[in-house]
Amino acid sequence: MAPWIDTHCHLDAPEFALDRGQVHTRAKAAGVAICVVPAVEAANFDAVRELAHSNGDAYALGIHPLCTGSAAEADLDLLDRALTLHRHDQRLVGVGEIGLDYFVPGLDPARQEFFYREQLALARKHGLPVILHVRRSADQLLKQLRGAGLNGIAHAFNGSVQQAMQFVDLGFKLGFGGNLTYDRAQQIRRLATSLPLEAIVMETDSPDIPPHWLYATAQQREAGVPQGRNQPAELPRIAQVLAQLRGIPLAELAGATTRNACQALPGLAGLLPAS
Repeated sequence: MAPWIDTHCHLDAPEFALDRGQVHTRAKAAGVAICVVPAVEAANFDAVRELAHSNGDAYALGIHPLCTGSAAEADLDLLDRALTLHRHDQRLVGVGEIGLDYFVPGLDPARQEFFYREQLALARKHGLPVILHVRRSADQLLKQLRGAGLNGIAHAFNGSVQQAMQFVDLGFKLGFGGNLTYDRAQQIRRLATSLPLEAIVMETDSPDIPPHWLYATAQQREAGVPQGRNQPAELPRIAQVLAQLRGIPLAELAGATTRNACQALPGLAGLLPAS
């Protein structure tokens, strides 16, 4: 079976502070060959790069839309300089996590859009694909992407089939993870089963979006049951759910999604272990 690629996980998150090494070891043991660790703000550019190098993984640099309220415009210059400084780093595979979030209250849409446009321009300047945060913002993201000559991954996609196909037509792959393991997630399951297999990549978004077997309900949490922490080692089991939904062998899904990830983020191909 082809190795798995977790195309989106935040291994630098504080939730992994106590056992980050063991998390990485479990991922490798589960067959996850590469994790892509995207930055979310200028302050963690160095952290994600160092993690990628110490673990044999990959990273992306960018400013997350949820961080635009505290980001300074000078952080864009820091991003530009970091992309220049590390342009020959084989583990730097994209600009991300960038995008728009119109779900979380209290964010300034205009400020988000400014950082999004500027980071798209930096991705073009440095010849890198983008990793997009898409939350109730697909149409607005697509508006800026048309004619931009960029591709990459639309992470944790949950828009309509029509929006999904517009991303696909622009050369993007769509990321799926723990959400699709829930029976009630009908929209995500429709997307994950109706889209062309060539459009799909796998992700965990660790430590977030736990699959159903790790999820604790509000009632359980009130009773003292901790919320489960997602991690890259869960990826093959999440993928097994998708393989069953699509009615294909798990090995076929592994091969396809790994190829897709390497098409979306071409730098990954050189990081895979020799077969």
